[in-house]
Amino acid sequence: MKLLIDIADDKAAGFMEMIKSYAKVKATPISTPDAEILDEIKRIKEAFNDVERIKAGKLKTRPVEDLLNEL
Repeated sequence: MKLLIDIADDKAAGFMEMIKSYAKVKATPISTPDAEILDEIKRIKEAFNDVERIKAGKLKTRPVEDLLNEL
């Protein structure tokens, strides 16, 4: 299993030391740009899931005219 954990910079070193003490756990820090890319990928996946739910009739939509009137 892979996890992405967001930890404050001042707590990260201690957390990494603790997590590395577990023999079967591998921890690798990622850069901020990489984390932002992963967040965008997650949002895109959620958008595709929403489209599937709309197609399946499980998520309601509203007319585009309503959206345009809000602008």
